[in-house]
Amino acid sequence: ADNLTYKQLLAEDAWLEIEDQLYSEDSELSGVEVGIGAEALQTLLQNINLEVEAEQLREDIAGAKGQKRAKLIKRLRVIDNFIATGSKPSWMVLDVVPVIPPDLRPMVQLDGGRFATSDLNDLYRRVINRNNRLARLQEILAPEIIIRNEKRMLQEAVDALIDNGRRGRTVVGANNRPLKSLSDIIEGKQGRFRQNLLGKRVDYSGRSVIVVGPKLKIHQCGLPREMAIELFQPFVIHRLIRQGLVNNIKAAKKLIQRSDPSVWDVLEEVIEGHPVMLNRAPTLHRLGIQAFEPIL
Repeated sequence: ADNLTYKQLLAEDAWLEIEDQLYSEDSELSGVEVGIGAEALQTLLQNINLEVEAEQLREDIAGAKGQKRAKLIKRLRVIDNFIATGSKPSWMVLDVVPVIPPDLRPMVQLDGGRFATSDLNDLYRRVINRNNRLARLQEILAPEIIIRNEKRMLQEAVDALIDNGRRGRTVVGANNRPLKSLSDIIEGKQGRFRQNLLGKRVDYSGRSVIVVGPKLKIHQCGLPREMAIELFQPFVIHRLIRQGLVNNIKAAKKLIQRSDPSVWDVLEEVIEGHPVMLNRAPTLHRLGIQAFEPIL
């Protein structure tokens, strides 16, 4: 125990030997602090003085060469960025887990009265339960080994929430299906960025036979209601929710399927500012496509 140094890594066997010396009644060791897990890392990060570290690195860079110099410059760049943004290194360790809005992790009632819920709700539930259990164990002054085990389980629950399956065992739900974590929702072709933000599927077209409408003006065209409601559905849904006639998209779609009279009133308002483009094949010159004001 006499040859301990700051930031020294201890194997479990070495720690057990020192532990007996530290906590014995006639112990002469004092000022020795040993930590494990994220808490120990957070303490070490809090103890870093960025300005002193940057100054030391600049001195080291002056006398370094080759690969070592490149490594030191890279490190200095990171520390300078921390100082410039006012960020603290200890912020890299999470104390608080943000909870995403309920609309992004919905709970839907099925026909049989049962509920279908998003995988994220299960993952959040595991984090909350383990966190509460850890708090209770700390209150009743449970043995260190039990608290340590509970902290490890809490860490695993947070890992599963952020990226399920990356570290340790994959958390599975009903019928052994791996639960979709935050990373799974974001990444890949079906992820939030590529599927929803960079582009989305739309249905703004329809096919029909163009016939004569003697009562229409030259800039107007007749549009069947069934076709119009399909073409302008996103606009109609938005307006139904904004007017407070429905609470969500699913309820709006049900209202449209029932052909509720309020839907046709909203559709009338929507098409006022939205002309449609008609194309007559074969489109051999620009007059083959023209815009018209739709009349239901």
